[in-house]
Amino acid sequence: MSKGRGRHRSTDKEGRRTIDALERIPGVEGVIISRSIGGKSIGRRRAVGDFKLQGEMPGGFRGILQTSKGIQELFIRVRAPDSAQVRRQLAEHSVQEPSR
Repeated sequence: MSKGRGRHRSTDKEGRRTIDALERIPGVEGVIISRSIGGKSIGRRRAVGDFKLQGEMPGGFRGILQTSKGIQELFIRVRAPDSAQVRRQLAEHSVQEPSR
């Protein structure tokens, strides 16, 4: 059951739920946890476990995850990085910026 998640492998319960949901998206090979930054937030009124898609990278997508202690950077490895369907499904899991 243990999957390699990168150097930093642990997250809180809500973060694990979000990562599991991201991994269930067809086309996603895995989610790698990168560095943790304490005391930061992905935005106002964001709950623990919220995910924000930040952009494309070679081989996948970059995002951040809100945790109880700050944020964690994530890399979402995908089979076909140019797949519009995978990007759309990741965007559906991502929090939306409030409109002004």
